[in-house]
Amino acid sequence: MALRYQSGEEIRKGDQVLWHGDPGEIEFVADPLVKDSATEWYLKEYGPGVMVVEVIPKAFGRVYEMDTEDDGDLVLVSRATNGSSGAKS
Repeated sequence: MALRYQSGEEIRKGDQVLWHGDPGEIEFVADPLVKDSATEWYLKEYGPGVMVVEVIPKAFGRVYEMDTEDDGDLVLVSRATNGSSGAKS
């Protein structure tokens, strides 16, 4: 099952987002249905989630968000231009 924003849209690598009001980008999506050695550790340690990277580091840097559908503080601003979804390539 794809990870989704609270709005119901699927989260994709490269999406521009706001996390607690600060601009960020989805660096990768750790999805158990997508085999990717780069995200395997996150799946084992924390479960499915997304890595959010702050665009201009000042508040959070990077954060691994797991409860995406219930988190109103992770908001899609614009869709990834490359159309990719799933784990980091």
